[in-house]
Amino acid sequence: MNALLELTMRHRHGASVGICSVCSAHPLVLRAAVEHARDSGGYALIEATSNQVNQDGGYTGLRPAQFRARVLQLADACGLARERVLLGGDHLGPNPWQSMASEEALARAGVMVNEYVTAGFRKIHLDCSMACANDPPLLTDSTVAARAARLCAQAEAAWRDSGGEPPVYVIGTEVPVPGGARETLGELSVTTPEAVAATVEAHRNVFFECGLQDAWERVIALVVQPGVEFDHDRVVHYQPHKASRLSAALERIPNLVFEAHSTDYQTEAALAALVRDHFAILKVGPAVTFALREAIWALDRIDLEWHGESQAARVRETALAAMREEPRYWRTHYHERERELELQLQYSLSDRIRYYWSDPKVSAALARLDAAFRDQCPPLGLISQYLPMGYEAVRARTIAPRMPEMIVHHIRHTLALYARACNSHK
Repeated sequence: MNALLELTMRHRHGASVGICSVCSAHPLVLRAAVEHARDSGGYALIEATSNQVNQDGGYTGLRPAQFRARVLQLADACGLARERVLLGGDHLGPNPWQSMASEEALARAGVMVNEYVTAGFRKIHLDCSMACANDPPLLTDSTVAARAARLCAQAEAAWRDSGGEPPVYVIGTEVPVPGGARETLGELSVTTPEAVAATVEAHRNVFFECGLQDAWERVIALVVQPGVEFDHDRVVHYQPHKASRLSAALERIPNLVFEAHSTDYQTEAALAALVRDHFAILKVGPAVTFALREAIWALDRIDLEWHGESQAARVRETALAAMREEPRYWRTHYHERERELELQLQYSLSDRIRYYWSDPKVSAALARLDAAFRDQCPPLGLISQYLPMGYEAVRARTIAPRMPEMIVHHIRHTLALYARACNSHK
């Protein structure tokens, strides 16, 4: 993780640079991230969340070592050197076990952190901001900090046992909900300078009390709310003037940068302004899986018009049927009915459809769609109609007219926004 330490140091010394952190476990999103890093000469910072990947498998069925193997296999296949792959764990804490009492939830979180670090993850977001079953609704900074220090000590022990570069850490108490807001958004409150100072002081004090002074030197970022978020069909865009006091507060705190979550769907100009204002780590997740879904829907429509209804793969139809059959991944997010619900299932910016790509019936439909494009090139006019950016790349022969290549190409347009924003002030 020396690369992240160097980046934060460069940023704090006046170079307005940043890095995009891709939070997804989908193989084609991961492939897009590593290919983009290969072609740009940069790093692929890829993070798994505590709900996606943990000692129980998470919703992906992957433990940390398995996730790492998947990413490195993709890097090897596309020719990206392994040292240019940076792996992180996002929201590592009691989040998956909030229904349990705090002691049990933290014990499980400790096992998870140990597995992440032992597997080679070296960017560790210590997120103990959520209340457990026996907690009050809102935790104090001191409680959050004490729990984070407990997990940090376990991470340090795992690193000493496993070797390699030491971990770097991200802390913070004002952490947005993973995956976007569940409710319709109102006015967002930007983190205050006073809250920043209190959070840093609370963590520094307890880290030193626990003998974690060396680890404190590797705390690189603080998660705050800069005033960016999205819900099902609305994006709250970054407004620099509202975060000016927050940005200025960092000048009084050495070595740290801000980490911005929920930056999905921000404009390139807004992303560049975030980096300029010290939000040097930009997290993205649903926006890249939304791009994945866009490309799949386009290819599914091309297949339908190309081969006819009797031979079409019918991915869209199959995926929506799977969502209706098993609503557990969206029922607490989507509350509309009939036509409005149909639109949310497909097009909500929170992109809950991302949980269904591994469903056996959906996987089978995707395999049929892949086969449809494997041996023949569809009419160029159909590609132009439904994937115009892919059409240009196919015409230029920079990609083959195959399903994986066209999906990855589409996702990379989203990643390119972040890459340009992170380097626009060099």
